[in-house]
Amino acid sequence: MKKTAPSHPAADTRPTPANDPGAAHRLAQQAADVEALAGSMPHNASKSSEYGRNTAIAPPAGQVLDRANALTSASTLSECNHSAKTGDGATSLDRARTDSSGQTLTTNQGVAVADNQSSLKAGLRGPTLLEDFILREKITHFDHERIPERVVHARGSAAHGYFEAYQPLTGLTRAAPFQEAGKITPVFVRFSTVAGERGSVDTARDVRGFAVKFYTDEGNWDLVGNNIPVFFIQDAMKFPDLVHAVKPEPHNGMPQAASAHDTFWDFASLMPETTHTLMWVMSDRGIPRSLRMMQGFGVHTFRLVNAAGESHFVKFHWTPRLGTHSLVWDEAVKIAGADADFHRRDLWDAIEAGEYPEWELGLQIFTEAQAESFSFDVLDATKLIPEELVPVTPVGRMVLNRNPDNFFAETEQVAFCTAHVVPGIDFSNDPLLAGRIHSYIDTQITRLGGANFHELPINAPLAPVHNNQRDGLHRQAIARGKVAYEPNSLAGGCPFQAGAAGFVSFPQPIDDDKLRGKPEKFADHYTQATLFYDSQTEVEKAHIVGGFRFELSKVTVPAIRERMLASLVNVSADMAAKIADGLGMKLPDAMPRASAKPAEPEVIISPALSLSARPGDGGIRTRKVAILVADGVLGASVGAVQAALSAAGAAACVVAPRLGPVRTADGTSVDGTGTLENSPPVLFDALVLPDGGDGVALLARYGQTLEFVTNQYRHGKTMLVIGASKALLGKAGIASELSSGLPDPGIVLASDDALVEGVAAFIAALGKHRHPARETDPPGV
Repeated sequence: MKKTAPSHPAADTRPTPANDPGAAHRLAQQAADVEALAGSMPHNASKSSEYGRNTAIAPPAGQVLDRANALTSASTLSECNHSAKTGDGATSLDRARTDSSGQTLTTNQGVAVADNQSSLKAGLRGPTLLEDFILREKITHFDHERIPERVVHARGSAAHGYFEAYQPLTGLTRAAPFQEAGKITPVFVRFSTVAGERGSVDTARDVRGFAVKFYTDEGNWDLVGNNIPVFFIQDAMKFPDLVHAVKPEPHNGMPQAASAHDTFWDFASLMPETTHTLMWVMSDRGIPRSLRMMQGFGVHTFRLVNAAGESHFVKFHWTPRLGTHSLVWDEAVKIAGADADFHRRDLWDAIEAGEYPEWELGLQIFTEAQAESFSFDVLDATKLIPEELVPVTPVGRMVLNRNPDNFFAETEQVAFCTAHVVPGIDFSNDPLLAGRIHSYIDTQITRLGGANFHELPINAPLAPVHNNQRDGLHRQAIARGKVAYEPNSLAGGCPFQAGAAGFVSFPQPIDDDKLRGKPEKFADHYTQATLFYDSQTEVEKAHIVGGFRFELSKVTVPAIRERMLASLVNVSADMAAKIADGLGMKLPDAMPRASAKPAEPEVIISPALSLSARPGDGGIRTRKVAILVADGVLGASVGAVQAALSAAGAAACVVAPRLGPVRTADGTSVDGTGTLENSPPVLFDALVLPDGGDGVALLARYGQTLEFVTNQYRHGKTMLVIGASKALLGKAGIASELSSGLPDPGIVLASDDALVEGVAAFIAALGKHRHPARETDPPGV
């Protein structure tokens, strides 16, 4: 077993975190300004003018309120973070932004609208007239406001930011983002689930899309990847089959955003190449805690090509600064009911608060000669390269520091495509990648109404566009001159081809037969699935078993369950036996392998494949902490905990039976900002239970309190239990010790007299994210 290579440079060489300490003040100021603006309109004063002949003939102007400042009505507080893409350049988004503050309502032709309340009629009680062009335009536009959603990756959220190169990589590639140290390239990043429709939930067990659009000075480069480094299939020929299998079943349209059904597992059990990716999806990787806390991968093998035409193979890795963290399944399904937008809200709120998420880009760089020596084929998208074989070299960081102004115009209309590369980036012969190069462009043409989708502001490159492509639906550019062909003399030969300065495909020699098939190494479907499982911690292995157990329990055809179990025996007989036991089934014999004698693997355990390999820095920035209160608690200790958590960068929410002031035992001011009804426990990373006998007794009378305590405990969350609130643990049947007799590291007991020490211990424990040592299967509490 080889040692794990380091995944990042020494701490003192890494860039400092990118955040905005003034964002909290702006959030508070905007909230106050919005409240004042809304409060200045206690009712609709124009409502009475909608009735009668006189006002129909001479309608009054609408009410106008003076806003305190521009941020009062801003889409996002992060709009002040400019880049070459979001700023005021000729190809930036600012040229397309509009602001209706203080403006009169108009039609799409710029005609002022006198009355936006009633349609044009023949008499006040007569029929509506066909000539009402204002009504027709408004209704017609409304009827066409939706575009076809993506077939996959339909549900997404996105943000603007930048990529900063650490050092020049000119020896490896001529790609623009890597040409000098400190070079900044604007980016737009879209995260997504794969299987669900646009209105599905964020926390479904699924692969997550991780697509980055680099607006380079030599054109747009789209690195369209996932949060999992491997994929279900090896050839694009099977992609429609995979998606048809995982989507809701066509006869009844169920289930939504879920793979736990017959057709998916029927397909998966007959396609053993899916096994490696299934291991990742059934692991904690399939239910990330946050989009800000998951890795990203380019999945395929690409090429880097330098100015001399020399090529290296490359794999792309994004690693989050906050560490890799996940949900547990019970938590994920409850969050789906409590907040379907959990991940989307988490990303938006972090950026609005100035806590800008950051990832480090790392490259696995290797030669074709190295690739030929591996026991697996690097052109097989179901395989990864263990970091022990090829270390990940850090080359830059990405910071997301601006939310979109408009979800539809940016997040929904952004068009990613694996074919969007720049000089210095090229393709390998990966047969799945080849299909994606076609499929993405084809999809965008359908979704966005034609071949001119590249002219939409969010898709437009910073590099100038000059070619002979004309016309088509929604054409916006107005080309000067009469020439639209090449070669030409009437335009002086322009636009002319760039020659070697432009994109030149790597001249890979090809001398082979034309045929359909796959290389022999593609036939090994289980070795890397075993590598992944054996590289997990015991807790992670248990979660994989639980994931398969749940999914297969939803399969209604026993033969499919048995076939899938037979396949999993080839990964780990012990794992398959545990799954079979949970399903009440006898363990079947192993399914015959497509490759009877796979090559011996170079690496049998890779610690880097475990989420625990990247815990983050142990801090608690952006963590959400619930502080339960009720009349009679000691307010001073609540305030002290709030202050300490805020100083550490966490967000504390005071959860009470109702909103507003709480009558504390010591007269200290405490306001409930959330309620037991609207702030369920699964939305928080940790829990604080207060001191004060009367308050604790009142909290104990609410069923939601015990649900809060039980769910936080069951999901491995950290709890600070102050003074009298220890009684709440007893009422919930929770001990402060583990079954081994050792203290539970996630339950911090503190007295009011030793609160400072208790809060410090609580913050340290919260930095570990979760305490799986208390987990039992089934749950004991």
